[in-house]
Amino acid sequence: MDILVVDDERNIRDAVVKALEAENHYAEPAASGAAGLQRLGEDHFDLVLLELRPGEQNGLEVLGEIKRRHRNTEVVLVTAHGTVPVAVKAMQQGAFDFVEKPLTTEILGSLLVRVEKRRQTQQRGEESEAESAESLPEPVWESGDPSMRAVHEVLERAAATPASILILGESGTGKSVIAKAVHQQSPLRHKPFVTVSCPSLSRELLESQLFGHVKGAFTGAIKDQWGKVHAANGGTLFLDEIGELPLDIQPKLLRLLQEREYERLGETKTRKAEVRVIAATNRDLRQLVEERAFREDLYYRLHVIAVSLPPLRDRPSDLEVFAEEYLRFFAKRTGRQIKGFSDGAKRRMHSYPWPGNLRELRNGIERAVILAKGEEIEAEELPCDSELRASGVGPMSATGMENGQAPLLGADVSLEVLEGEHLKLVLERCNSMAEAARILGIDQATLYRKRKRMGLS
Repeated sequence: MDILVVDDERNIRDAVVKALEAENHYAEPAASGAAGLQRLGEDHFDLVLLELRPGEQNGLEVLGEIKRRHRNTEVVLVTAHGTVPVAVKAMQQGAFDFVEKPLTTEILGSLLVRVEKRRQTQQRGEESEAESAESLPEPVWESGDPSMRAVHEVLERAAATPASILILGESGTGKSVIAKAVHQQSPLRHKPFVTVSCPSLSRELLESQLFGHVKGAFTGAIKDQWGKVHAANGGTLFLDEIGELPLDIQPKLLRLLQEREYERLGETKTRKAEVRVIAATNRDLRQLVEERAFREDLYYRLHVIAVSLPPLRDRPSDLEVFAEEYLRFFAKRTGRQIKGFSDGAKRRMHSYPWPGNLRELRNGIERAVILAKGEEIEAEELPCDSELRASGVGPMSATGMENGQAPLLGADVSLEVLEGEHLKLVLERCNSMAEAARILGIDQATLYRKRKRMGLS
């Protein structure tokens, strides 16, 4: 837990902080109620140990202000002169407990156990509410495809262990959904699940996002900041698109995996973190190792359990099932009375390659539901191969090029060349990256990464 110790006696607060750190909690001192309120406004803390009269401010007043501004933060009042009326008033104002000094190791340990139980109960309640609320279906785990069932069997066995897992697959195949499903089936299901998108930030900002930083570590670091590793402590850290992780950060991740240790950017103090790492990528990490763009030792450390998610075009038995789920969801959300797909729509659905996989299928079905004229989705309301050729990619050709034009579908060219030309043409006619990403059925981070790799402006 992250704990703020507010006490005007330096020796006491430093001793409590030291005791908490010895139990692998993060603890930070504050010399007054005002200082404590300021830190609470800057960072999240799970628990505040608040001296009844910190400095010149009455602890009950500070308690009321904390609960008003940060209602999910537990507060325990600590005093050397406790009285029953004050204790009752503290509980009425939202205090978790009221304890007397000295805070012995036994008292502190018992208190933290009770606070953790309260937090877990609240978290389970929030998860239950979220599950009962209407949400977009993510039909990745339930599959009738034999290749996906084999993947599920491996992941179900791996979920019960602390082993690192590497999920491979094209963009849009549901790697992040699978990672969350593994977490939910693991003993860590009630602990944090924290995601880091590796290609979304610069090297320095990514390192800070992962490990945190101290004030002054780099330009713009105006205060201490905890990273995603700290937030995921005790739970699962999901590293999305791990193949984009800069080389100079890779040794630090390897150390976290092997030693469970890390340092914040600009800090020399070594900290511990117990996290289960799940990584995902659409790139060939083995090739990156050969190109010296990815560390071999990190590759093998991540590759304890590795699975590859097949693209949607190789899972015809799943296609209609998933499409029906998306149809029911979007029809209900938009208030449309749409019963299903026409025979022509089903034929088009199976003939289209869905290069964006599940993400594109979801977007395509949402669009079709909005544009549908009748009670069934018709073929023309779904994507088709002609959309891939709309910007210059034409019918089949043996040479693949005609008068310097774009390569054609079915030509003797690689998928990367075809994809690069398609990305180039879409980017040229779109006014923004967001619009291009929507058309392509991928997120902006993936589009940015592809554009950078292919040298497109």
